[in-house]
Amino acid sequence: MRFPYLALILALVVMGGCSLASPRFDPAAESDKLLKRDTEWATAATAGKDVDKIVSYWADDAVVIPQGQPTVEGKEAIKAYVTGSLQIPGFRIHWVSENVSFSPDGKLAYMRSASEMTVPGPTGELMTLPGRAVTVWRRESDGEWRCVVDIWNDPPAPSVTAKPATE
Repeated sequence: MRFPYLALILALVVMGGCSLASPRFDPAAESDKLLKRDTEWATAATAGKDVDKIVSYWADDAVVIPQGQPTVEGKEAIKAYVTGSLQIPGFRIHWVSENVSFSPDGKLAYMRSASEMTVPGPTGELMTLPGRAVTVWRRESDGEWRCVVDIWNDPPAPSVTAKPATE
């Protein structure tokens, strides 16, 4: 008679121990955490003052794929790319991300963003260009999210609405 109760208690202890050992992935909480981290990154990039802080949001093995430029691979190459970008007179970048999507195990995520980048135009006057991007993030062994793939391009050109011809 005692054995069924003992087996039930043992099963409950084991199940309780398993749930403590592997906490459940909370997509809503992680989404908030990742969007907050991305906002901090965008703020640091917009300020353009601390290259090491800006670069710290990328993983050591990250890949950056800028539009119309060669792929930049690895943190040291990315640091050189960021340093060069910040030395461009009038350069400024800012973005806002949304729509975080996670892998089933919660170790990878991606999100879209809209950006604006200010650079000197063909005549030297500053121009602000809209952009869009996708970033892929990985939760590292220290629990921190870091960007592993960063790719961007131009949004489609605004559609031109034809005006009716007048007689």
